[in-house]
Amino acid sequence: MEITVDPRISEILSDFKVGIIHYNNITVSDSPQMLKGRLQLFQEQLFFDLEDKELSDFPGLLEWKVNWKALGADPNRYRPSAEALFRRVKKQNYLTPVHSGVDMNNFLSLQYEIPLGLYDADKIEGDVSVTIGTERDQYEGINNRLNTLANILVTKDQQGAFGSPYVDSKRTAVTEQTTNALHIFYLRPSMDRDTALELLAAAANMFTGINGGEADFYVI
Repeated sequence: MEITVDPRISEILSDFKVGIIHYNNITVSDSPQMLKGRLQLFQEQLFFDLEDKELSDFPGLLEWKVNWKALGADPNRYRPSAEALFRRVKKQNYLTPVHSGVDMNNFLSLQYEIPLGLYDADKIEGDVSVTIGTERDQYEGINNRLNTLANILVTKDQQGAFGSPYVDSKRTAVTEQTTNALHIFYLRPSMDRDTALELLAAAANMFTGINGGEADFYVI
């Protein structure tokens, strides 16, 4: 699977980069109590932080809101997924456990303050491109709605769009039957490449520590 980034994105966001992790031979299941507890505790601590802070005080959330506007999307109507998670926590509408893949993905997104996409690699057809969506880029999302992704970053395969830093599709969603996965990190453009690689290494270790398997990672 080859992954490419549309050069038009870098014309708008000069330091744009994505982190990629490929997982093989993972086992997705009910999250262990350690992960459930860690996710709950993180949200509780974040809730108290949010009593004294604005969302714009979190560098990752602020940077992605600026990116959103630069690409032409309305950040008040279509929020980056990391910001949506923070808003849930601010309302004490805490994330409930789903399974070890989704729960780890949500934990990492909260921790790093960036949108992430986790996909079943065996449901992806052909190569993948990261590009800017148009009115023709639509899919049924995990939010149970038909989503149109105009001016929002999207990931596409031979079938069309399947993911974005806004909401992901049902078509490529990770389930407890998933054994190979693709993890896309919408990194902060301001983050240098070496720091990004350290982040991916830490995330891959945490993910495989829970789900087993092997991981390869790189930055585009």
